[in-house]
Amino acid sequence: MVTSLPNLLTLSRIVVIPLVVATFYLDGPEARWAACGLFVAAAVTDWFDGHLARTRNQVSSLGRFLDPIADKLLVSAVLFMLAAFHRVSLASMLPALVILLREILVSGLREFLAEVRVGMPVTRLAKWKTGLQMVALPVLLVGDAGPAVLHVRLLGEIGLWVAALLTLVTGWDYLRAGLGHMRAQPASGGAE
Repeated sequence: MVTSLPNLLTLSRIVVIPLVVATFYLDGPEARWAACGLFVAAAVTDWFDGHLARTRNQVSSLGRFLDPIADKLLVSAVLFMLAAFHRVSLASMLPALVILLREILVSGLREFLAEVRVGMPVTRLAKWKTGLQMVALPVLLVGDAGPAVLHVRLLGEIGLWVAALLTLVTGWDYLRAGLGHMRAQPASGGAE
């Protein structure tokens, strides 16, 4: 049901994306802190929607479909905007690219495996990867508007690199599992 609280929380993560993007076009530290606050609020809903869906027995097909999409859209939009507005170093664009490519790879694998009726559960390491992204990205959103003594941008970039390393490991794990299922499936039809 679209109007269940878990689904509404998931949809709120999608709705907040244009607001976060809009903050990039505003000057001043207030806009950066607002982006951080919006992102953190959205990240918190990621935990709550799953928790509420399970505890209230409101797990739905729509929720299972929208939840990973909402996460990927939010993370991708922020990574894109950070790169476009030069709020990460040139070197830190590499982990951003790794994270984006892994998300596309895993989405494709999940789509294929769904067609052959094989589930691909989220691993504990993948949850850590997501958690680290959800810490590194708001830190990068604040960036140079944070206290200079903390080197906020550097801390965010270090977090992004660590998240990218976890991204590579979990992406490889998913790819290896997916390839095993692909080998077990007979070939049919051509590629799109």
